[in-house]
Amino acid sequence: MTLDLKALQADVLRISDIYAAEHGIDRSGDWALLKVQEELGELTAEHLRMSGRARGQADAGKLGDEAADVLGMLLIYCDRAGIDIEQAMQRKWLHWLEPKTSPQA
Repeated sequence: MTLDLKALQADVLRISDIYAAEHGIDRSGDWALLKVQEELGELTAEHLRMSGRARGQADAGKLGDEAADVLGMLLIYCDRAGIDIEQAMQRKWLHWLEPKTSPQA
């Protein structure tokens, strides 16, 4: 299965619009970046529970849900910041998988 980040991002943005409208959320300014940080904190808390370093019942499903929240909010942030995440991933990470070209003699 191949994940299409642009399609996923479009879906996440539509869902965010619906959620914000239903709950009267003002998503101005730095909202998306602050939400990334909030969701990362929730992922960290669940990770600590899973590793026995925090109180509460650990739940592997919740760990995945929190990771999904981080990804979703990151996709929203990228859209708002004008970041093409697919291009950024190619430039920063995926180029390592491309065959190396040897210098011409």
